[in-house]
Amino acid sequence: MSLQNHDDSLLLEKRILELAGRADASCTFAFTDFLGLFEQDIFRRIQNRLPRGVGYTCFGGAEGAERMMVRFGDVEELGYEIPFPIVMLHIVPRAPKFAQKLSHRDALGALMHLGIEREMLGDIVLREEGQEIFVFAHEKIAPFIESELKSIRNTQVMVSVCEELPEGELYHTQSVIVKAMSERLDGIIAKVYSLSREEASGYFARSLVFVEGRCITSPSYIPKANERISVRGLGRFLYEGYISDTKKGKLNLRVQKYV
Repeated sequence: MSLQNHDDSLLLEKRILELAGRADASCTFAFTDFLGLFEQDIFRRIQNRLPRGVGYTCFGGAEGAERMMVRFGDVEELGYEIPFPIVMLHIVPRAPKFAQKLSHRDALGALMHLGIEREMLGDIVLREEGQEIFVFAHEKIAPFIESELKSIRNTQVMVSVCEELPEGELYHTQSVIVKAMSERLDGIIAKVYSLSREEASGYFARSLVFVEGRCITSPSYIPKANERISVRGLGRFLYEGYISDTKKGKLNLRVQKYV
């Protein structure tokens, strides 16, 4: 669901609460569709309204995924498990020698052009300068994509189902040491993305900063170790925390920046 207005937000709240209530009442599992950052923030804000004791798990198809499904139901309590209805698709050009360099926008545009709703799609991960694309899709729509996606821009492509994650990390990160006066999040973001403190603060004012799926509007927020921070329009990183003091009284802080 793309949240265009307050009514959309209320509809998503209602849908999430209905799914949680169904899982709790029937002692079974229930799944949301893929939730983007704004939708995840809504989920986080209504957690205290979920049925008391209902368990939930968030997953996007692989460790490090940004777009997530929520599964309501506790595995230990129910005594069995139903996997998330997520299929990973692998997209490659039919003729790599003549293929264009494709972007995330190109891939998403081609999928949306097929009439697929955004909530049916999770992360889209590009490798090898766009020559290899991985797409997490709802199992209901994956066969349609596999049979109908023939091209992205002017590049003819082949689509297949990945039974397991590719070797190595799907999400690549780069270790970055930043020097900051404190662990305030605005200062960390400014250093990670080479911004002024004022420019970094603007992202908070526009509700574009998310920590573990929750929108953060306070620039003075102090992140915890291993929290994932997403800044819409800039990227995301994993905050690993304090390392040491510098000779000039600043802090050495380490982050893993997604690249």
